[in-house]
This record gives sequence, structure tokens and C-alpha cells, in this order.
Amino acid sequence: MRYPVTIAASLIGLLLCLYNSTGYDPHNFVFFMFSVPAWFADMIMDIHNVNVYFMYILTIASYALLGYICDQIIARTRGRRRSYD
Repeated sequence: MRYPVTIAASLIGLLLCLYNSTGYDPHNFVFFMFSVPAWFADMIMDIHNVNVYFMYILTIASYALLGYICDQIIARTRGRRRSYD
């Protein structure tokens, strides 16, 4: 089984983290809009006390997880279509 959505989503998460780390996102607007772990970290604790690299790892992992879930859904729907043919 191939995982094209997982790979694409992981790359999107990686690009998001690379964009934030380059400094072109000075106030972290883009990172906080698209990073799901940053949403929860901001609600739980002061975001200035969180390790940035840990947030990057969690962001890439959450995008990979979402891609994996999408790949599983796609595989199930393709399997159902083949069983009806």
C-alpha cells in the first residue's frame, strides 16, 4: 500500500516549520494558523515557554497522522468499490 497523502501532508508540515524557522514569519502568524499542536499548547500553557523544536516535531507528526488517516479512508473506499464490481 502506498501512502501518497501521508507523504504530501508530511512535506506540508515540514515546509510550514521551515518557513517559520527562516524568520519570514516574524510574529508566527502562519505557524499558529496551521499548526494544530500549537493551538493546544497555546490553550494549555504560555507559548513562550514551549520548546520550538518540540513544536516542530509535533507539527510534522500531526500532519503525517492526518495524511495517514486520509490514506486509510481512501484505501477502504477503493476496497469497497472493488468488492461491488
